[in-house]
Parts: sequence; C-alpha cells; structure tokens
Amino acid sequence: METVILDRHNRLNTADLNARLKMLDLPEGRFSADEITEFIDQMQVYEGAMYEISTKLEILDDEFQVRFSHDPIHHMERRLKSVNSIIGKLERKGLPVSVNSIKDNLFDVAGIRVICNYRDDVYSVSNYLSSQSDIQVLRVKDYIKNPKQNGYRSLHVIYAVPVFLSSGAHYTPVEVQFRTIAMDYWASLEHALRYKTDLPDARLNEHSQTLLDCSRSLQNIEVQMQNIHRDINGAPQVGEAPKTTD
Repeated sequence: METVILDRHNRLNTADLNARLKMLDLPEGRFSADEITEFIDQMQVYEGAMYEISTKLEILDDEFQVRFSHDPIHHMERRLKSVNSIIGKLERKGLPVSVNSIKDNLFDVAGIRVICNYRDDVYSVSNYLSSQSDIQVLRVKDYIKNPKQNGYRSLHVIYAVPVFLSSGAHYTPVEVQFRTIAMDYWASLEHALRYKTDLPDARLNEHSQTLLDCSRSLQNIEVQMQNIHRDINGAPQVGEAPKTTD
C-alpha cells in the first residue's frame, strides 16, 4: 500500500500566531482570548484558500504538459501576510483592527506569485483558472499591457475560492500575481533598490531610470522570444487578462 505524506511543511504555526498577537499593544488594548482564537481561525481559512488555488494551478500545469508538452509555470511562491503587516495595513487605512475588518477590507492576506515562462503562459493560465466554475474573479489589474510608471509589469488577479469547513463553504480572497521570469527578476531588483536607503538620491534616480530602460528592453526581448516559442510549440495563445465575475 502506498504511503501518502501530508504536506505540512511551512504550514500555519498557530502557537507562533498566538504569541505574536499577545505581544501586540493596540490603541484599544490587547486582543482578548476570543479575538485571538477568531483571528487564528480566519488565518487558517486564508491558508486553506491559498492551497486550494495553488493546487488548481499545479493541475493546470500538469495538463499543459500532457496536452502541449510544455510547462507554462516555472515555479510558484506562496505567502500569508504576517500579523504585523496585517495590522499595519489596517492602521494605515484608518480601519479598526478586527477580524471583520480584515475580511471586509484586505484582499491580499493570502497571496501566490506564479512565475511563467512566457507572456502567453501568463494569460493562458490566468484565464483557464478564472474559467473554473467554483472560482470568482473579484479584481483584475493588468500591469503587463499597462505598466506602472517605474516599469513594473505583472498581472494581478484577486480570486475568491471556496474553503470547505465543517460550517460550510467560505469564499475567501487570494491575490495571485502572474508574471514571466524576466518580469520577476526585474521586480526583485526594483524592490531591492526601492528599499535601499543608504544610496544618495542622485544614484537612486540614476538606477531607477536605468531600470525603466531595462523594463522596456526586456519587453521587446520577451516579444521576440515569445514569437519563436509560438513557432515551435502548439500551446494556446491568449492575449487578454481575465474578466471580473459579474
């Protein structure tokens, strides 16, 4: 009989969450025991939603390999926002620090970064995922066709996916960022530069302009490589971002 090992690596550490919450002094006092329990329960729901989406993406990648002999997903990264990050974002927005406030206002507590090989893969995978009957598309921001002023390119989609608990289905948002390998290493370098505080302003501005030029060059290179890939691979070509669910 085959032994099945549950994937419990890097899963939610409830004891650590409990300790972190107890250490936080909020303007209205500390969390009560019930609030801590409620927060931990909600974080487990977010984690469940994150793994639901990532499993769907893994299945899609496997199907592409079988049908087209091509893996559209190079790799994926999953993350849950930290306690400090969640509370800090609520406070910056002037919102109450509560579980209901998190559920009503924060849609990126659970996040997945999907690194694809080509731009076609970005749109194909995101659209196939969006078309699944149990998924809702809440928000789409296409920074590939409409890059940010600094040159940042990526496709951001917020999905709502059901997490089935003993109390029933809980539709939970997960932010998925789809980008190519080139977009990802550009974004990593830009992020490092943005948080590098010991460089003179002139040097920061110089590097920022260089990165903007690099973004445009990478975009042109990606188009050329994509065209070659299309000629030698029969994978589907999709050039539009997903549409939000009505």
